[in-house]
Amino acid sequence: MNITSSEIRPGVYYDSVVLMQLQKRLMALPGVIDVGVMMGTIANKDVLARSNLLVPDAETAMPEDLIIAVSAESDVVGQEALSRVNELLKRPRTSAAGQEFRPRSLETAVRVRPESQWVLVSLPGQYAVGVAQQALELGKHIFLYSDNVSLEDEMTLKQNAAAKGLLVMGPDCGSAVINGIGLGFANRIRRGAIGIVAASGSGLQAIMVAIDKIGEGVSHAIGTGGRDLKEEVGAITARQGMDLLDSDSDTQVIVLSSKPPSTAVAGQLIKLAQNMHKPVVVNFLGYSPPARRIGNVYFALTLHEAAEVAKDATREQPEVPLKFEFAPSQRYMRGLFSGGTLAYETMLLLRGFGERVYSNIPLDREDRLSDSAISREHTIVDLGEDEFTIGRLHPMIDNDLRLRRFHQESADPETAVILLDVVLGDGAHPNPAADFAPAIASAKSAAHLSGRQLEVVALLVGSESDPQEVAAQIELLREAGAWVETRTEGAVNFVGRIITTLNSRSNGDIPAVALEGLTKPLDAINIGLESFYESLTIQGAGAVHVEWRPPAQGNKELMSILANMRS
Repeated sequence: MNITSSEIRPGVYYDSVVLMQLQKRLMALPGVIDVGVMMGTIANKDVLARSNLLVPDAETAMPEDLIIAVSAESDVVGQEALSRVNELLKRPRTSAAGQEFRPRSLETAVRVRPESQWVLVSLPGQYAVGVAQQALELGKHIFLYSDNVSLEDEMTLKQNAAAKGLLVMGPDCGSAVINGIGLGFANRIRRGAIGIVAASGSGLQAIMVAIDKIGEGVSHAIGTGGRDLKEEVGAITARQGMDLLDSDSDTQVIVLSSKPPSTAVAGQLIKLAQNMHKPVVVNFLGYSPPARRIGNVYFALTLHEAAEVAKDATREQPEVPLKFEFAPSQRYMRGLFSGGTLAYETMLLLRGFGERVYSNIPLDREDRLSDSAISREHTIVDLGEDEFTIGRLHPMIDNDLRLRRFHQESADPETAVILLDVVLGDGAHPNPAADFAPAIASAKSAAHLSGRQLEVVALLVGSESDPQEVAAQIELLREAGAWVETRTEGAVNFVGRIITTLNSRSNGDIPAVALEGLTKPLDAINIGLESFYESLTIQGAGAVHVEWRPPAQGNKELMSILANMRS
């Protein structure tokens, strides 16, 4: 029969690698069957209980207490194993022992290395938040590997960091690459022109490796932590990271990768991407993109595809910027359709620009117009719906109703662009361009005289054999001043680029992060896993490892008092 013996060490701290090594060394002793070495959190005690290693004395252990449990062939063997714990903890020092001085606190480490820009924190969650907040107060960016940090604490840390122009990568951030130096778990890859912002550590690594395999390289890879794109957090780190990469001269293309964010955050990030000066590859796993490309934004379905699309984007010529002179009042797009399916497809594609579109045939119930005769902000109206065709011909045959609505929208001082479909074929209006061209020319002239610029986009659907003569229709519309497209994607892309110009390039209310955080040679302070320090030094980064211990032996009340005294 196996006998379980245990020892509780109150208020002690060892990093998780030390505890893992202690557990392995105890397991190697003769007569030892199983070992559990972990802090006394509720979750850890559950693990010990499921392994039959939780003795009654250990049930009262506090989260700051270390539990060492040994299941052995006899009580004598178990006690002998416990008696050797101190000896087994005295492992040979690794490269951090080469430091002339091992500071015991973050403040001391900053005095030792005032040039450090980053603090790597891999402490248990119960201690990590306080250390991270301290690092922010000292003006340092943070790589927060620690998990078990509450959502509320994450929000507070990131909001405080943003207000100071600092980055918090994490919590639960496993990977990053800053100026060629890997933080946490990072692959050795070539430098290059592709920058990455990713909410998943393993996903970030997969994209980096794929980029390397296809012959490209990475400028920087910014991890955000898995919850950054939750609506409560608001993608603070993702937005900061995208803004930094857009300003970085070494980065030509940006990859944004995550599991599906909230709808609101997805729209916000896509809109931000469209305001970037560089191509952005969006890879939201499980997200159905509205198109393969909209303007400077490309969509990829898989991690490997994101790498390939990014490679292709580095070789594509950028779109020529559009120049408009819209009045301050002009903010919205108005779509007047005769084809319901074309209207629906257009709204789906416009979702890629992160804009809300109201309609009489909305994609979402809450976006239904209260009055189909009156537009609201961005609006698309299907004038072929029954409500408009009672007692009158369908708008593919009779343009009267659409022309009246066109004049209404073109006179609206909030309208910047009007989108029309022009559908040809047997049974349709014999010459729709002859009706619309004079109206378009007149509306554009009237807008100019009133100090506005009005754009009109015509989505023309017709074949070379149609009786309306498609080439003649296009020529009439273009002579009147319309931008003509023959595919929905092209029309939406042009309209979307106009919408983008109406939104000032903004990262919300987040102050800019200084670019030198990415571009200066990386210098860091490591608190927690000593292996992260070793990795930094092997890569040639400047670093110092802190011989950290919980203040007040981990007593929460005393720690709180000490923190208040310090602040």
